[in-house]
Amino acid sequence: MILSIIIPTYNEEEYLPILLESIKKQSFTDYEIIISDANSTDKTREIAKEYGCIVIDGGLPAVGRNNGARIAQGEYLLFLDSDLELTDDYLRNVLYEFRMEHLGIAITQMLPLSKKVEDKLLHDLANYFMIGTEKIKPHGAGCYGIIVRKELHDECGGFDESLTFGEDTDYIERLAKKDRFKVLRSAKIGVSTRRLEEEGITTLIKQYGKSTLNDYLGKRTDADEIKYDFDHKHEPITTSQLSGLEKNVERINKIKGSYDESLQKINSGKTTIKTRRRNRDKKIVFYCVCGEGMGHAIRTGVIVDRIKEKYDVYLFSSERAYQYLNSKFDNVYKIGGFNTVYSNNKVNDLKTFSNALKRNPTNIKVGYENLYKKARQLHPDVIVTDFEIYATMLSKIRDIPLISLDNIHMITQTRIDYPKNHFAEMLKAKGVIKTYVVNPKIHILTSFFYPRVRPGKHAVIYPPVIREDILKLTPTQGDHIIVYQTSRESEKLVQRLKALKDEKFIVYGFNKDETDGNLCYKPFNEDEFYDDLASSKAVICNGGFTFITEAIHLKKPIYSVPAIGNFEQTLNGFYVQKLGYGEYHEIMSAERVADFLKRLAKYQEKLDKVKKTNNDGIIRELIYRIEKYSKLK
Repeated sequence: MILSIIIPTYNEEEYLPILLESIKKQSFTDYEIIISDANSTDKTREIAKEYGCIVIDGGLPAVGRNNGARIAQGEYLLFLDSDLELTDDYLRNVLYEFRMEHLGIAITQMLPLSKKVEDKLLHDLANYFMIGTEKIKPHGAGCYGIIVRKELHDECGGFDESLTFGEDTDYIERLAKKDRFKVLRSAKIGVSTRRLEEEGITTLIKQYGKSTLNDYLGKRTDADEIKYDFDHKHEPITTSQLSGLEKNVERINKIKGSYDESLQKINSGKTTIKTRRRNRDKKIVFYCVCGEGMGHAIRTGVIVDRIKEKYDVYLFSSERAYQYLNSKFDNVYKIGGFNTVYSNNKVNDLKTFSNALKRNPTNIKVGYENLYKKARQLHPDVIVTDFEIYATMLSKIRDIPLISLDNIHMITQTRIDYPKNHFAEMLKAKGVIKTYVVNPKIHILTSFFYPRVRPGKHAVIYPPVIREDILKLTPTQGDHIIVYQTSRESEKLVQRLKALKDEKFIVYGFNKDETDGNLCYKPFNEDEFYDDLASSKAVICNGGFTFITEAIHLKKPIYSVPAIGNFEQTLNGFYVQKLGYGEYHEIMSAERVADFLKRLAKYQEKLDKVKKTNNDGIIRELIYRIEKYSKLK
């Protein structure tokens, strides 16, 4: 079951049917309703049973909610007060945003069940306050749709039952320290104005004002301290109070009207572009791709193939990545790029830097003509970057929302583990990575290992993007070993495998078609490569992310020899070994490969436990982000 709806009640025969009826009308249906009743003397329990609710004993609100959570079967808990009313598709919209934002706890905005202007104004102000303070001091104005992961609720011990007032705010604050909190934007919940009508605006402002002030001072408020009555028996709002409120509303509306007029003038320059965006059939997405290696291009090819019908996608890349993408899609443009220079399978920092300086003027010229001019012409709604440096520049200059989707930002966004003797390389890698992609709206990370995201980082992790042809393969176990190298300097390393005369090696990456003893070199052909990989008994590779993840997907033990000085490759090889999928070494020797082959059964056992995944999750995430951030323009 996905959702457990928990409602504490006490003598709610008048309001409870309205809430239960609104739940019954929802399009989302995978839920249970738990009524925690505090010994009602009216027909509350009978009404709940008529609607098929689970009825248990409750008490004060905190007690009732905790009692309901203890028996809840849902993955998520939704706490509601009994005098609410769900808006259309409320459950579906709340769950969708909660999941896509990867939250631990959230609260809904309020919509008063009243047509009075002053009621709407007051609730709007409360909504603005909650949103404005969500990152400073998470706050909830009543238990109006608190949704939480059940696992987080249990971990934090639920609501504090010693509190007689503000237990909901205390709950939100404690859980928000453990996991992400947000005021949801996608749906509002109908809120009864009975307390406003019964107790009057003055009383409520004093009660909630004092409670909120105490919260910011780190104190909790007792119900007796603010004369808060759970039975709602205070005097109604007076005519003079209502008249004064209406006059204040009029003044605020005049100020708001003046502000709106000024804002309209300020934004007049953007009107033409926004109109064009609204009138076109599809959103325009610029997808900028790092040209070094093939991993970025292969991943991009899979993703663009899935979103190209929904969006008009324009691709920008360099080198081999440009050639690969240009062979598969329309609207592919060549821009400048930077490449790492290797000498003897080791990163040559001096030559890499020198090469970048020599090529930079040309790169900027080509990047400007094919990227910036296209942006002025087409007015893209959003830019997606797979570690491409010019995307950030374009995003900042043209004020276009930027989404980062790659694997390399695992290094900057998460708490990675790594070989401590590579600390200096890690720092260098972080410095370079941070210059390539600056302040995107979100980092969508793809990885075969899952460390925790660093506090304060807006990042989510998904399983690796796998080519559709690889997903369709059924792995078997033959007698050959795949050797995949993309650096010409690695050929000397591969030659060392000739010493293992009883083993057969199929070698890709050198664009050769010849046999040298037990080494069978093949030029790259996708169909043949897939068959050889699926039927291999193990693989030998550098630390390239794409090949490693495809080998893991096909459950092939891995012997990784990362390029020296390339921290990303070292990290991938390190986690291959850490997770028990194979080994990583800084050199390739026949003796070590022979020892590795003797341990294949151990690695195969670990790989057999790896769950199969597909690309659906990361595609949903990207589409959600494109839709969300393009609306901000």
